[in-house]
Amino acid sequence: MTTALITGASMGIGEKFARELASRQTNLVLVARSPEKLNNLATELSSQYQIKTTVIAQDLTTVGARQAVFDTIQAQDLTIDLLINNAGFGDYGAFGDRPLSKMMEMVQLNIAAVVELTGLFLPLMQERRDGAIINVSSIAAFQPIPYMSVYAASKAFILNFSEALWAENKDLGVKVLAVCPGPTESEFYERANFPDSAIVLNKTTMASAEKVVQESLKALVKNHSTAVVGGFTNQIIVNLPRLMPRDLLVNVVGKQFKNI
Repeated sequence: MTTALITGASMGIGEKFARELASRQTNLVLVARSPEKLNNLATELSSQYQIKTTVIAQDLTTVGARQAVFDTIQAQDLTIDLLINNAGFGDYGAFGDRPLSKMMEMVQLNIAAVVELTGLFLPLMQERRDGAIINVSSIAAFQPIPYMSVYAASKAFILNFSEALWAENKDLGVKVLAVCPGPTESEFYERANFPDSAIVLNKTTMASAEKVVQESLKALVKNHSTAVVGGFTNQIIVNLPRLMPRDLLVNVVGKQFKNI
């Protein structure tokens, strides 16, 4: 039986990855900040699917947390066959108006945690010539987004990082996939401080987290480097940079987000 490590596993896309993989008889290592939510999920999935679940409560924005996750797994002699770097958050508003400490936390979680966890587990997969990594990016990765500048930039990093690792590892037995969902059913917009009116509007067009997970796992099986998931509209959005001059595109996107 294989084992998957999922960060941000207590809610949203991470929780749906856990549920879907559990239904496929995959043992789970669940990582997030909330031990209560993780323990409840672990108990439910272990009972329902007779799998082994391991809970590691860590705040991945803090120094030493990523290494602590790795050390815990090594101490328990677990082999991670699938690493899902899902934990992340966004923030809405002009960069100069937002707390710098929150922006730096976003960089730590959205970028540094992904790089460090990948750097810790990838060599073991390469040694076995077997394993897979899913890094959750976003359709925001394909163009700058004023009023969500750090978030969009962090997801662009994840997209480029993942595609490069896919090329480096495709002949080494390790799959690497960047998943790029659009608006998805989760607590993302509330946590990102979007206005209530924008949250209500987006909920009418959101993809289900279950759909995002299922499309992601299909793309992983096919060894794609990138999967734009969650609906055809997202395919159109990610191709806009090819069709519009960059300054025009950023201005259009900026006006759209400013007037939310």
